[in-house]
Order: sequence, then C-alpha cells, then structure tokens
Amino acid sequence: MRAGPIGIFDSGIGGLTVVRAIHALLPDESTVYLGDTARVPYGPKSPATVERYSLEILEWLVAQGVKAVVVACNTATAHALASLRAASPVPVIGVVEPGARAAVAATRGGVVAVIGTSGTIASGAYRRALLARRADLRIVEQACPLFVPLVEEGWFDHPAARLVAEEYLAPIRSDDVDAMVLGCTHYPLLKPLLAEVLGPGVSLIDSAEETAHDLAEVLANTGLAAAPGATPVHRWAATDDVARFGRLGAVFTGRSLDEVELVALATS
Repeated sequence: MRAGPIGIFDSGIGGLTVVRAIHALLPDESTVYLGDTARVPYGPKSPATVERYSLEILEWLVAQGVKAVVVACNTATAHALASLRAASPVPVIGVVEPGARAAVAATRGGVVAVIGTSGTIASGAYRRALLARRADLRIVEQACPLFVPLVEEGWFDHPAARLVAEEYLAPIRSDDVDAMVLGCTHYPLLKPLLAEVLGPGVSLIDSAEETAHDLAEVLANTGLAAAPGATPVHRWAATDDVARFGRLGAVFTGRSLDEVELVALATS
C-alpha cells in the first residue's frame, strides 16, 4: 500500500490547488485526481445528491488502488465526509477542519468570515468547526455561488469577476473581519482579486496547505507514507471536457498535465 497513489477529488478543477500543495509537501507520493466536471458545480445541489456523487467517486478511486482519499471539495466534505469514511477501506481527509484550524490561528480580533458555495454555507460545517476550536468567535458567512463558474471559465481577474466579488464581499468589508476562509478550493485562483477588494487588513485562509499537512500526518501514523526517493506517478481524470480540464489544470497546478483520462460515472 505504501507505493499506492493518493486519491483526490473535487467537483471540478478547484481541487487542483490541493494537489499542488500535496505535491510540494510530499514529492515522493503518487496521486490520482478526479474532477467531476460533468456535474460541476456541487454547491447548489442537495446534500443527498452531493453525498451520492461523492460515494460514486470514492468507489472509482478505490478501484484505482489508492491508499488514502482527500476530499478536495468543501461542499463534498460538508455533506459527505462521514459517509465516505464509513464506506472507505482507506483513510479519508476533508478540507473543512484544516481551514478552520488555520483561521483560528490567523485571527487577531476574533471575527472570521467564511465564503463558500451555497451548499457549504448552508451546511454550517465551517461554523461548527470554528466554534469547536474557539467558542467566542464571531463568524460572518457569505455564499458566493457565482465564483465557481467564473473560475471554471478562467476569469480570475475579468471585469465580471470583479463586479461579483465587490457585491459578495460588501458585507465583509463593512465588518471587523480580519481573517477570511476561502471555503471552496476553486477560490484560491481568485485570491489576488479578493485581496484587492478586501484590502491588506484581512488574511485570506487557503486550506490547501493545511490539508496537505493533515494528509502527511495520516500517512505517517498509518505507515502508508511512500518510501523516500520513490518515483511518483501522477494521473489526471475528468468526467467531461478533458481538453479544457488540461488547459485550466495547468494554471491551477503550475505544471503541464499529462494525458487527462475521461471517466464515466452515473449521469443522473
């Protein structure tokens, strides 16, 4: 199992920000990434649908021989993490708890904002995780459903993205927020724009690096870490439009992707 790959999935390409952090921290580890681009976005979908999609993806990843699974999707973590862990024969790591931990460490005044998809915000997952670590926090939550399609289009600093960001972030700008969780793995690609709209007084929390550290700890504790000096193999897969996935994926990962496999999952 030590030589097996780490399975990582997201509703689309956003989870590649987590892949990038994993590759940087764990260069000996092989990975297989699946983006469910045929059914993106997950945010507006019901919890039951997100859970079903996530379990389908878990089944596919396990069939690839993965030794651990990273749910690089905040919506899937919020709605399906418990079910995935119950169904999985290998460890499953989500992105909510690492992001909450980093936000608690970053805030100075005790006012934290969380932005995410409608599904993630409605789930209350970040609120629960934050308050479990610091009960006196004041939390400002804002659903930003248009950010995912803007990122999927590659419109990281498009005038339309700027207008949407200014509208979504207006309540946060008028508050005493000093740390904001990017509660969707697509959002780091908008970080320069979000930082410009919010100003220098707000720390932007990207959970990707924290998630990579959690994964490293799990692999070490379970004896599943790759042997030092192992030659990693990285696979990329999507459920639709693999050419576009490859183009945008190179932006997310900072590297040219090898061949992107087309994977057929349930279409309903």
